[in-house]
Amino acid sequence: MLERSLKQSQLYKHGLFSLVLSIALSLIFLFNSYDFSNQTFSTGFSIFTILYAITSIYQAFLLLLLRNDLQKKGEVATRTRMLGGIQLLSLFSGNVFATTFAFRLMRKKASIEYTFAYYMLMTDFLIVAVTLLNLFKPYVSNFFLLSMSILVVLFVTDIVLVIFLLKYNGSIHTLPKLMKGIAIVLFITGLTGNIFRFLLGYSLLLKGSNREQSVIDQWHFFWVKLTKNFTAMIGMLFIVFIFSISITSYGTFVTSFATSNNYSALLTEPNLTYPFGTDNFGRDVFSRIIFGARISLMIGLLTTIIPLVIGGLLGAISGYYHQAIDHTIMRVMDILYAIPGILLAIAIIAAFGSSTVNLIIALSVGSIPIYARTMRANVLMVSNLEYIEAAKALGESHWKILFRHAVPNSFAPMIVRATLTIGTAVIATSSLSFLGLGVEPHIPEWGNVLRIGSAYLETEPYLAIFPGFAIILLVLSFNFLGDGLRDALDPKMN
Repeated sequence: MLERSLKQSQLYKHGLFSLVLSIALSLIFLFNSYDFSNQTFSTGFSIFTILYAITSIYQAFLLLLLRNDLQKKGEVATRTRMLGGIQLLSLFSGNVFATTFAFRLMRKKASIEYTFAYYMLMTDFLIVAVTLLNLFKPYVSNFFLLSMSILVVLFVTDIVLVIFLLKYNGSIHTLPKLMKGIAIVLFITGLTGNIFRFLLGYSLLLKGSNREQSVIDQWHFFWVKLTKNFTAMIGMLFIVFIFSISITSYGTFVTSFATSNNYSALLTEPNLTYPFGTDNFGRDVFSRIIFGARISLMIGLLTTIIPLVIGGLLGAISGYYHQAIDHTIMRVMDILYAIPGILLAIAIIAAFGSSTVNLIIALSVGSIPIYARTMRANVLMVSNLEYIEAAKALGESHWKILFRHAVPNSFAPMIVRATLTIGTAVIATSSLSFLGLGVEPHIPEWGNVLRIGSAYLETEPYLAIFPGFAIILLVLSFNFLGDGLRDALDPKMN
């Protein structure tokens, strides 16, 4: 009874949080809908203001019903769950906050498979919605029709799967062959970049397999803790969306709109053809942000993975082998750590030239000491535990003990730090590109797009607002996900 009441209270908190965000977005759209210079209202922003206001009012109505149900019955009534289904329409206005609350309200019993399914559905919907904006362009890519058809079919399949898990998730474990077939399909279609497909497929495969119950429980326990963190899941949703749109855009977006000059459409204001306007060369800012997501995300991931591997290896060796090896490695790390990372990156780029490869190397070198120190501290702590002493007593080699026992049990904090560092790497990449020291100027990277837009802040502010907003959202998403992973991996957290 206590566990149920806690779950219901978390649902109510989720609803309150999404209501506050919906109201805040309504006010933002309202402020932007009025043009103070011409004293007129913008049609696009006005429509979004009305839609978000209606969503907020209905959200407040659902919360009143939910509160009444919890006070009188201690659980959510069937009527409230059915009315929550109407709130799903808010997805068509892009309000993912209210939509996630509606999906969660409709489900009577918590299930990570159902959670993966509706986050997968929202990701595919956002991809389809963003991709459809290409229909207003003068022309589309050669593979647009085929790619769009595949994306629509996947979205319809997502709807069917969500409904199926909503009704029969409690008994699906009795159908191992069906779960295996669904998992294989999800793995194949996950090539679109929708990571929620891989998570759902693996979870279904694990649920229908003969694996040890402890493995299944660990997987389930970790994701239950993470999915309870609303901000972490919203951050993960945006990251997966950016990653997926970066892949699907190869078949749906035209590269020339982002890279070729169009002198007949210089500094065009946002419209259906150019949703984010055009820059001083007539290039579509919307397409440049979509293509720039590949660059920013790729550099952010690589400049995190490279120092994670190198720094983790050096830190593990330093923490396990004491005295001379430890002192030698850590003194080198201290020298690198004494140099500010951004200054070291500028020095490397100034010496070897401005390019994407040099930028990745420059940002990676400065991050190695951070990961080395973190891994060293974790290995030092783990090395004194009983199972390490038992492995030594059994005569196992030091390298085997280090990489089989010490490193795996010290890696959780590294994952959390890596997630938080990706956001910093994205900011550093954009900052260096803004200064002209990052990727090549003609490449549509977010920092380059922002640098061009900053020259027109007084006349065409949207040229800087949209790429700046994209950078902020991606960095916030990684930070939110990192906080959620830290809580989920922390054994002291309940």
